[in-house]
Amino acid sequence: MVRVPVAVLTRVPNRVAALLRRPRPRPLPDLELAARPRPRPGAVGLTAVVLVGAWLGLLVVGNVRAPVGPVNTTMALRPSLSGGTRINVPPLGALSLDSHVAPVRLDVDVDQLDPPRAQELVDHPDRISGLQDEVVHDVEHGAFDLAVRSCVAVVAGAGLLGLAVYRRPRRALAAGGLALALLAASGASAYATWNPKSVLEPRFSGLLSSAPSVIGNARSIVTEFDVYQQELARLVTNVTKLYDVTSTLPAYQPDPSTIRVLHVSDIHLNPASWKIIASLVKQYGVNVIVDSGDTMDHGTAAENGFLDPVADLGAPYVWVRGNHDSKVTQRYLEHMKNVHVLDDGHARTVGGLRFAGMGDPQFTPDRAVVPGGDAAERLAGARLDSALRSQRAAGTPVDVAIAHEPVAARETDGEVPLVLCGHLHHEGDEKLPYGTRLRMEGSTGGSGLRAVEGRYPAPIEVSVLYFDRDSHRLQAWDAIRLGGLGLATAEVSRHLADDNRPGASPAPTAPSPSGGARAPRRP
Repeated sequence: MVRVPVAVLTRVPNRVAALLRRPRPRPLPDLELAARPRPRPGAVGLTAVVLVGAWLGLLVVGNVRAPVGPVNTTMALRPSLSGGTRINVPPLGALSLDSHVAPVRLDVDVDQLDPPRAQELVDHPDRISGLQDEVVHDVEHGAFDLAVRSCVAVVAGAGLLGLAVYRRPRRALAAGGLALALLAASGASAYATWNPKSVLEPRFSGLLSSAPSVIGNARSIVTEFDVYQQELARLVTNVTKLYDVTSTLPAYQPDPSTIRVLHVSDIHLNPASWKIIASLVKQYGVNVIVDSGDTMDHGTAAENGFLDPVADLGAPYVWVRGNHDSKVTQRYLEHMKNVHVLDDGHARTVGGLRFAGMGDPQFTPDRAVVPGGDAAERLAGARLDSALRSQRAAGTPVDVAIAHEPVAARETDGEVPLVLCGHLHHEGDEKLPYGTRLRMEGSTGGSGLRAVEGRYPAPIEVSVLYFDRDSHRLQAWDAIRLGGLGLATAEVSRHLADDNRPGASPAPTAPSPSGGARAPRRP
């Protein structure tokens, strides 16, 4: 028998316990995985913070108000994938220039005309010769101010957002510095790719697409910087002419609740009209389009495809038949979405206003039928007048009546506040003896093929009418006139209704069907 000392037996459990308590060695990391660099989410997050913060900074404080010649402008830098310059001339549209390639775009908004400076040009035309140097100086000064403000904006925006996200001053300073570096790189790219000839090939949108000579034709000029200077001066000069009327415009500002009606007429198969109408609907926020007829030329079924863009103009389309529109045309429009065809005095509420209309009783392209002349028009107008009287008696008075011929429209005098018509291819406004206002629209199609019959091409005319949403009364209207074939001009003038002029008494509300004063009828 082997005897083990008691001391040895007591030490063995202690050593085992110590071994058990000793930490196990970690396994060696896989060499292949250890060799791979791990992504750094901090760099990706910092980049996102810099980009978002710089964009917010430019959006909030990166604008500069700068006078350019006789107009006041707002200049701003905006993020962009392709760069370039965009000049906005509301409500006429915009033009885009491929001036540079960089991740920032220069936006210039023409805000308003400076009346004193514009009046100097009007009173002293000789000063226009020096406008070129003035414009270039103003643009350079505005661009310098914009560059300084943009630097402050991106640094502040990225720095503040970095501080809010990381709560570390070093990270915030890093974000601001990186934003400034990105802006400097963008400026260097814009400088390296600057193209002064881009002013010769602008892209127009809105009404300016029909008036490209707002820039002018300078393709015969070859000196690059001189081209830019001269054309920039010409742009300001022509915009001044467009805005010159604003210094004497009546003081009427439509509010968001105002009902806007776009009155068009006598399109006569001119496809350019649809682009102009769609542009005005978007720029003016039009609620209803009213077409007082002669949309077609011969009224044949072969022409019906011309009407297809009506469904996509962006606003309800109220239409009455003209003397160049056939019943075939009318039936085609009746089956189109968003189109309201009015005839035989029928009334319908569209866009907050109640309309009633009468189609023209004559179809003049049909040579087999002897025209009825003014007698037929007066009879149609009398039928419309009777329908208006019935609507009033039923407690649903009409706000706007529509006829194609002015002869028929005049028969509604005293039964409706406003009647719209066309036919004569020129704009007109008349207050009839018994209180009804007659608004006659020109040709929104520039008289179609007839534009070349006269000595000068017929202009394209259209109006935007402003109605009070509560009283449904006409408050004001903008008459818009564009040059016809071969002409590139644009005019916008504002007119106030008589009862909306300064010092005029409020317009009386329409009498109720059960009683109330009413203008006497003609014998």
